[in-house]
Amino acid sequence: MSILRASWSLCRKCKLLVPLLYLSTFVSTGLAQQPASPTPGSPSAISLVDAIARARSSEPAFAAAAAQAKIAKLDQSIAKSALLPSAVYNNQFLYTQGGAGIVGNPAKAKDPQQSSASLPRFIAGNGVHEYLSQASVTENIGPQQFNAVSKASASLSIATAELEIARRGLVATVVGLFYASTTASNRIIVAQRAATEAASLTTLTQQRETAREVAHADVVKAQLQQQQRDRDLADSRLEADRARLDLAVLLFPDPRTPYTLVVPDTSSVPARADVEAALIRNNPELASSLASSHLANLNVTSARLGYLPDLSLNYSYGIDASQFGLYNVLGDHNLGYSASAMLNIPLWDWFATHDRVRQSEINRDTARVALTNTQRKLIATLDEDYAEAVAAHDQLDSLNLSVTTAAESLRLMRLSYTAGETPILEVVDAENSLTAAELAREDGIVRYQTALANLQLLTGTI
Repeated sequence: MSILRASWSLCRKCKLLVPLLYLSTFVSTGLAQQPASPTPGSPSAISLVDAIARARSSEPAFAAAAAQAKIAKLDQSIAKSALLPSAVYNNQFLYTQGGAGIVGNPAKAKDPQQSSASLPRFIAGNGVHEYLSQASVTENIGPQQFNAVSKASASLSIATAELEIARRGLVATVVGLFYASTTASNRIIVAQRAATEAASLTTLTQQRETAREVAHADVVKAQLQQQQRDRDLADSRLEADRARLDLAVLLFPDPRTPYTLVVPDTSSVPARADVEAALIRNNPELASSLASSHLANLNVTSARLGYLPDLSLNYSYGIDASQFGLYNVLGDHNLGYSASAMLNIPLWDWFATHDRVRQSEINRDTARVALTNTQRKLIATLDEDYAEAVAAHDQLDSLNLSVTTAAESLRLMRLSYTAGETPILEVVDAENSLTAAELAREDGIVRYQTALANLQLLTGTI
């Protein structure tokens, strides 16, 4: 209470202090719930499969899709149960205000002993006291119930397909973060090598300046190169930390948990025929569009069934008497039964059913357009992803060759500069070319791995 009074008093003076106080309280509470520091010990080795499995248990969008699939499964069970008879056991007591005198002329009454006190004054029941205790079985027979089961099954198919789409979306996110963290770590190695190389060049220029073989301008150029490489190394480490945290958010309760990534071996591009066969057999987008189109057709049928009659059957057995018991005051049985059949025939609803049919037909046409669009997009996506994977795979050897060539060029330039045959600008340019080639190779590797993962996602093999 004292904190609240202090906050209120501060609010009168400065409105900015209250949200800042609440924000600091929230942050301190959140930090108190987290470990003060990562758990010591050897870092966990996380493979791509492990990362996907860990992310499935903590990603909210996937959890929501899984919940919707479970709900759709229960909706199907509910629709099926509507086809079966339902049974209830009703217990009820009715009291109605009774009369106060003799009914008409007692001499002419069939039962002179009967008075108006035993008959209800307010006609709401069969007697002043009425007890109901009976079991009732009801069965509704109509095409709507059968169509409802088909609609629930179609909705379940859609929810299942959407769950698979959510799973693959999660896998795509994990794959992107996994390889982004991997390439960020590899970029640190490249930046470290470049910084070491730049420092070595600075040392070489200083030695040659001391020996009066080069001007001080060479030392300045080498120092500028070294400073830039040191900044690149710091940026690479920061980017690697950011990438590791982005991935750790999906993997661990505490994102600061140390871990190492186990990169899978680079495999070859699968055959085009195998990819197309897998795409046709197992693609959630196509399955979802097909199920949505089927559901739209069922909705049209459901709307048209509004023109047809429904049959309702009921059977009740139990007590409906003025005394609660197996026998009344005369010794007769109170137990009995009743049965009813009701046929509802629609006659006129001011074109409401007609309008519902038109609405469902419009939705059906929209679903058909969406289905054809999904089919076209899948064909284009397959061609794009397969071409990307092939191109990225074919460039791997070229990228490795570029790194080897750039490394040899740098070695020769350093030898030539040491011999005084090449200006320092040539050495710096060779260093930049090697660094660019190594970074391009890392980008090429992650490009191919991502393209291959996209193919696997498209065909459902990951």
